[in-house]
Amino acid sequence: MHPRHPPSRDLRVILFDYGGVLAEEGFRDGLRRLAREQGLDPEGVFRAGMDAVYDSGFVLGRGTEADFWQRLRARTGLQGKDAELTRRILEGFVVRPWMIEAVDRLRTDGYRTAILSDQTHWLDTLVERDGLAPHFDRIYNSYHLGKGKRDPSVFDDVVRDLGVAPAQVLFIDDQPGNVARARRRGLRGWVYTDRAGFEALMARLLENTREGNWRARKDSNLRPPGS
Repeated sequence: MHPRHPPSRDLRVILFDYGGVLAEEGFRDGLRRLAREQGLDPEGVFRAGMDAVYDSGFVLGRGTEADFWQRLRARTGLQGKDAELTRRILEGFVVRPWMIEAVDRLRTDGYRTAILSDQTHWLDTLVERDGLAPHFDRIYNSYHLGKGKRDPSVFDDVVRDLGVAPAQVLFIDDQPGNVARARRRGLRGWVYTDRAGFEALMARLLENTREGNWRARKDSNLRPPGS
């Protein structure tokens, strides 16, 4: 799916989702894998996990990891100690190296880059584990913000902190609902589906930058000396 409006030369920030975009979706895939191993319904366990991470308050920093796993075990029959279940989830978040290369290219071409993720303190662990911090200007995590992408005002908060206009931010997420909410707050949006689509988007972003740089040089050459 392409953004409602194509990337423009006014873009300043590329805002990425984490799981499912920058990295493999460890939460969804991990819960499904655990369910299959224990003879449970993978989709049922995943849906229950999505509910439990919000109902427990864990994803918004109002509940604990123990609260989350307790709820999920009670609702699904999932077995296992908290630490082992968490380890299995975290190991599924595998960073896509080609995505990080793309982030670095965008930064080289003058874009600012940031992460906006509905995550828990697990994201802090993952960022440290994979050395992600130097690749991004900001990392916004629902666990620390106290609100997630289900609340459209989170996009207002992020844009305000970045110090740019909403239309100067392109938000990339694999969940169409999140992208739709971002668009309603004035951001540009792109639903990530696969690598090929993203690389086509990258080509357009980098072409916009090159064209913008060419126009700037042309304008500079037209100015009288000393102006």
